[in-house]
Amino acid sequence: MNIQKSYSEAQPTGRLYLVGTPIGNLEDMTYRAVRILREVKWIAAEDTRQTRKLLSHFEISTRLVAYHEHNKQASGPELIRLLTSGADIALVSDAGLPAICDPGVDLVRLAIEADVPVIPIPGANAALSALIISGLPTDRFTFVGFPPREAKPMQQELAGWKRESGTIVGYESPHRIVKSLKRMAETLGEDRELCLVRELTKRYEEAIRGTIRECLEYLEENPPQGEYCFILQAGSSEEEQADTWWSGLTPQAHVDKYEAEGHERKEAIKLAAQDRGLPKRELYNELHRER
Repeated sequence: MNIQKSYSEAQPTGRLYLVGTPIGNLEDMTYRAVRILREVKWIAAEDTRQTRKLLSHFEISTRLVAYHEHNKQASGPELIRLLTSGADIALVSDAGLPAICDPGVDLVRLAIEADVPVIPIPGANAALSALIISGLPTDRFTFVGFPPREAKPMQQELAGWKRESGTIVGYESPHRIVKSLKRMAETLGEDRELCLVRELTKRYEEAIRGTIRECLEYLEENPPQGEYCFILQAGSSEEEQADTWWSGLTPQAHVDKYEAEGHERKEAIKLAAQDRGLPKRELYNELHRER
């Protein structure tokens, strides 16, 4: 068990501050964030060049040290040594809150193990900012970060999303957003509601709201630019119930059922693959093995 008293005067170590920074608009920097960055002994940054621009804008002269995915094994223990010797350190990411989809989470774990207080300095966050403007339910949601790149892990991920009872929030790059949306459409259905948000807090901020199909059509005419937040409608109770009717069927019997309802074989295979959370090619292979 670990009990943290963030501001205890008897604290023998320094404190690790997780400082939120702007995700685009510099006016989103808080007074408290500026003060903390000025007062700490060191600032650990994911990209020192990017952070140096921010510090220059706010006239902050605190020394910078790099902490990122490629040097965390060496840099992490050294930062903990400085913290346990009494130095206060601020951790920042390239934009937004640190320790979300970045190696900051590993430094947090090390700090907790060393009984170093970890203190949040709240600020902008792309995922939550996108969620609250999406128009989709906000009372229950799941943050999924960046979806898997490979097809099979992505299909496994989507199979879980299909039964998710809350809104799904994640990130995707402009180079992969179309491919990921096509996989979503194939597994989840192209009529599921979706909101894509890019350039948050910046001049060209844009929110695209519609079905997965409509969003794909928009991106065909307007090539993706900038990193996207996607906010996806939750699965319905009817969808959860629909997942169970085919559970006792073989893949072939599953496809036969759709064909008996009047679907062409190609469409029947597509529908059965969506039910099972599989790529169509994988279902084709299973059908071939049954013969």
